[in-house]
Amino acid sequence: MTIRLYDTNARQIRDFVPLTAGCVSIYLCGATVQAAPHIGHIRSGLNFDIMRRWFEYRGYDVTFIRNVTDIDDKIIAKAAEQNRPWWSIGYENERAFNDGYTALGCLPPTYEPRATGHVTEMVEMMQGLIERGHAYEADGNVYFDVRSFPGYLELSRQELDNLQQPSGTGETGKRDARDFAMWKSAKPGEPTWATPWGRGRPGWHLECSAMAHKYLGTAFDIHGGGLDLIFPHHENEIAQAKAFGDDFAQYWVHNAWVTMAGDKMSKSLGNSVLVSEMVKTWRPIVLRYYLGTPHYRSMIEYSEESLREAESAFARIEGFVQRVVEKAGVVEPSAEVPPAFAEAMDDDLGVPQALAIVHTTVRQGNSALAADDKEAAVARLAEVRAMLGVLGLDPLDEHWAGESDRGDDLHGVVDSLVRLVLDQREAARGRKDWATADAIRDQLGQSGLAIEDGPQGPRWSLGPR
Repeated sequence: MTIRLYDTNARQIRDFVPLTAGCVSIYLCGATVQAAPHIGHIRSGLNFDIMRRWFEYRGYDVTFIRNVTDIDDKIIAKAAEQNRPWWSIGYENERAFNDGYTALGCLPPTYEPRATGHVTEMVEMMQGLIERGHAYEADGNVYFDVRSFPGYLELSRQELDNLQQPSGTGETGKRDARDFAMWKSAKPGEPTWATPWGRGRPGWHLECSAMAHKYLGTAFDIHGGGLDLIFPHHENEIAQAKAFGDDFAQYWVHNAWVTMAGDKMSKSLGNSVLVSEMVKTWRPIVLRYYLGTPHYRSMIEYSEESLREAESAFARIEGFVQRVVEKAGVVEPSAEVPPAFAEAMDDDLGVPQALAIVHTTVRQGNSALAADDKEAAVARLAEVRAMLGVLGLDPLDEHWAGESDRGDDLHGVVDSLVRLVLDQREAARGRKDWATADAIRDQLGQSGLAIEDGPQGPRWSLGPR
């Protein structure tokens, strides 16, 4: 068994070989908390949650770090715009992100460090880089000298002569326009911390290099994040960490975006769909299915239609689970997933191929139910639960229990009313009044109910909207 991952730095799929046998260390660039999360933000957390779950299924001890960037230009700008303290903006949105992660079933990280809690480590890293000749102070700012690091731009495959380095206001005293700020000098109204070079605040890139070093040491296995972070963020992280003396990440794994009309979903473009609003309309487990089941390196083009398709696909899985439980009681997941599912997941987390195995197994289980083969149906459900557990989509998992429990107080009333209508439909079928029978079924369908005719008579369930 070998897990294989696409390494952005190598531009190819590589066999995963951990630095420490049986252990995996992962650093994921988490939330910049200037605003509440949209589904594009949460997709990254979901993709790496599935990665983490698969490593754990394969027997690895996983250390998973997901940071919080709670100070940067955007947060300061939002604070000024809303006339609020910067820390209140950050804390409010940090909670919104965690609510979103939890709602969609992401396991909590091993540690979730905030940038503002690690200024001491940042100062130590800057001091080391200045001593090694890779950084310099100017006007209270501290800059990284990109020409001092020969490996700069290897991740993004850019040419230094053509580089356009993003710069912020007040970044004066640069020796080269391509150098980037690790520390920014104090400005009126901004939060500051004391350093040997005067008061100021950290730059975005320095934060992650320092936190990865603190929690994962000089070398770790996997660094993750969205495609948009390759440059400048991850490129600059590498330069700082390696120039400091760290080996840093051995694999670079990047997830694709959620897009709308071909554009990356973002607050600045005004095309974002907030998680807090989505969960009011869609069941969180359906949102997880929608965001987590495409391949992590594939773009997701957002649309209501594709969400409805995801809802319908998951309803077929959930319906099978419910039918077997009704017939045989709760079935525990099997100890191992089917070999074809494992093969797909080992191959760069091939969730779409793995999900095809789930649906095939569901069809086999439904055939067993139709043939009244209880033993085979139970065996298929055990396999389905094992596979869904890896994907964080097992409807019988305690995390999702609240979803299935919602409306239980009304279930008996609704069941009685639906049974009355189904009795009328059965009477119409008995007198061969097919038009009336079909009309009743269609009306129930329009009301959001799916009707299935079986050997024991018709049964109803909530269908796709």
